[in-house]
Amino acid sequence: MYSGTLTRLSRAALDGADGVVRPKPEVRIVHLGLGAFHRAHQAWYTAAVDPAGEWGIAAFTGRTPDAALELAPQDGLFTLVVRSPAEDEVSVVRSIAEASDGADLARLVARVRAPRTAVVTLTITEPGYRLTPDGRPRLDDGAVVADIERLRQAFASADDLARTVDGPVTALGRLLLALEARRRAGSGPLAVVPCDNIPGNGRFVARGLDGLARQVSDETADWIAATVSFVSTSVDRITPRTTEDDIRGAARLTGWDDHAVVVTEPFTDWVLCGDFPAGRPAWEDAGARFVADIEPFEQRKLRLLNGAHSLLAYAGLSRGYRTVAQAVADPALRARVEAYWNESVRHLPAEGLDLRGYRDALIERFANARIEHNLEQIAAEAVAKLRVRIVGTLLAERAAGRSGSACVYALAAWVALVRSGRALVDAESAAISEARASADATSRLLALIDPRLAADPDIVAAVDAARAASFHRGAHL
Repeated sequence: MYSGTLTRLSRAALDGADGVVRPKPEVRIVHLGLGAFHRAHQAWYTAAVDPAGEWGIAAFTGRTPDAALELAPQDGLFTLVVRSPAEDEVSVVRSIAEASDGADLARLVARVRAPRTAVVTLTITEPGYRLTPDGRPRLDDGAVVADIERLRQAFASADDLARTVDGPVTALGRLLLALEARRRAGSGPLAVVPCDNIPGNGRFVARGLDGLARQVSDETADWIAATVSFVSTSVDRITPRTTEDDIRGAARLTGWDDHAVVVTEPFTDWVLCGDFPAGRPAWEDAGARFVADIEPFEQRKLRLLNGAHSLLAYAGLSRGYRTVAQAVADPALRARVEAYWNESVRHLPAEGLDLRGYRDALIERFANARIEHNLEQIAAEAVAKLRVRIVGTLLAERAAGRSGSACVYALAAWVALVRSGRALVDAESAAISEARASADATSRLLALIDPRLAADPDIVAAVDAARAASFHRGAHL
């Protein structure tokens, strides 16, 4: 364990410490949505397979510039702490060549326009796309409408788009501006690779970007359709928010003064489906899988891991728990999770997914008390998450003549928290507040997730009954 004076992490300091001088990676990947998960997942995979530095990442933040402000003084370097139940393993990840504020449109345009750029990856969360559930731009969203007008003005100009002053503020708006600059420069094809928990995320983003482009320029939309590929992915690595204790612990282990430490679990998975017309890193050398049909893998992850996380978050918060490990250690909640999984696996392929082994591994991962995965973090954006994690299984169970009671319990846990007045972060917070205040609150809340739920009086009644039985007046069963 290190006990001396800390040195600020940088490429010069690191190369000086180990005596091996490595060039900064050449930027060939652009990433939108710089955060802890991207660093623990795509950046880690890239670093693991690219020792020669041929696939550097230019990473751009989303809503706030904080991650760029932390990483830029460190030349994009950060300490990755892989936390098992027994120990911490630390390494420095080198694949991020530069970190920038997402509002720096000149830099973003220049990087996407560059002929050597081959891949654009995205981690901007489900609500960050500002698309309807079927993947169309939300034309009732003021930011989307304002971006369309900004893009029309920018596209109508013959000026260098990198000089756009009043430019788009949404993630897809910024990406569209940068892709138009690439089209004008004749820089050729690339792949867009969304890495958010959305079924068919490649198709989803392709449809959304096409819809946005059609509002601005059919010529641009046609070019994107002919030139840009969209890769669907399933991503998995539990990565909680970094705490001050994590930063201090990493410093003790390494001797580096690192303001951008990331803590993650040993398990990691990445499944991809689609073409890379301009090339890509050999991510498969670090365990990534390239498949012809991604739906079984993404549904396994969304329904089993993410769905169980949502159930534990809403039910666990109602019992006063703070982390996933605390919640899953509760025998009653563990039984609820198992019951939910029993419903879910009926609607997943029996072959090729090792569902029993996956469930066993999830319990071990959830129970890792050294990974403090906060339930409040998981509970955020419930409307978007429950729509893709729980609804499919519930409707399939009902269609098969079963009650879907475990899925109902998960929905009831969220409804109970909302109706109790618990403040949860959600892009639909205004609509949630309005629904909560209505006489038919449960039905209105379920309609936000999926209108089919509210249209079925039996589902509404079942959710209300589960809420009354399990969450009313302090009952938490």
